[in-house]
Amino acid sequence: MKQEKLDWLADNPFYTKRFAFYIGRRCRSSSIQDVAKEHLLDWRAVKTLEMQYMREQIKRAGQPRPGVIGIDEISIRKGHIYRIVVSDLERRRAIWFGGKDRSEESMDMFFAFLGERRSKRIRLAVMDMWKPFLKSTNKKAPQAAILFDKFHILRHLGDALDKVRKQEYAKLDGAKRKFIKGQKYALLSHKENLQGSARKNLETLLAANKRLNTAYVLKESFGQLWDYNRQAWARKFFENWRAQLKWQRLKPYERFAEMVEAHWDGIAAYCEPENKVPLGFVEGLNNKIRVFQRRAYGLRDEEYLRLKVLSCMLPEI
Repeated sequence: MKQEKLDWLADNPFYTKRFAFYIGRRCRSSSIQDVAKEHLLDWRAVKTLEMQYMREQIKRAGQPRPGVIGIDEISIRKGHIYRIVVSDLERRRAIWFGGKDRSEESMDMFFAFLGERRSKRIRLAVMDMWKPFLKSTNKKAPQAAILFDKFHILRHLGDALDKVRKQEYAKLDGAKRKFIKGQKYALLSHKENLQGSARKNLETLLAANKRLNTAYVLKESFGQLWDYNRQAWARKFFENWRAQLKWQRLKPYERFAEMVEAHWDGIAAYCEPENKVPLGFVEGLNNKIRVFQRRAYGLRDEEYLRLKVLSCMLPEI
């Protein structure tokens, strides 16, 4: 008996590649179950066809040769189970998903995948302030400049603001608490993004509580730090911002300022013209990952999740 391989057949021989790629495109915006129901297919067949489509996307994208990388971790299930995601910020695509946790050893696995030669091409690494990522990058790509991610830093500032809110809530009782209760997300939002009653409630709260008003104004102004093109100007802005904390009794903000001071070099690096990279890409990728994790009600097949992460920012085929 002689077998002949037909290029137009999918990995599942009951379907053509053309149909597999069509199913793959449909799965970019719909769940496996919905696509299976729409086309009267078994969900396992849909998943197999989508995985073939994603592998072809990654193959056509070619071998990664990044100059600027973004490093972050995602939670894949309950119990603090993490995997590391590394992105090419210039080509705006995820290039690696792996590790066993978010340790230095797991980060070393990325550089082993990339190889010594390509690791030497990395000129900038964007990450949060997690020490294992920093140690691994300094060890495996010592030529790379380190830039701490703006959005992670602002998240720490948001946490500090929320601690001030909780402190003020604890001081009050009875009817006075109504101004603060339920206003967490209004305080963390930019005022221009709020509309209607949410904006009115925020204005009422800030008018009623001086410390929260001060904390909110300081939170809103801190984002200007990333507008400067010279480190000396950025430093002057930060020192003036920090000076405003004097006599304000905002302990969470004082601890935040100490954290910024301790990581200043990695924050101020953004002032250099060559380091003006799209910092929002990693955050956007994380949001996209959370969307298809919710859509699948928790992805238990890690290989499927890996393919989904690596292909979600690639163009359709």
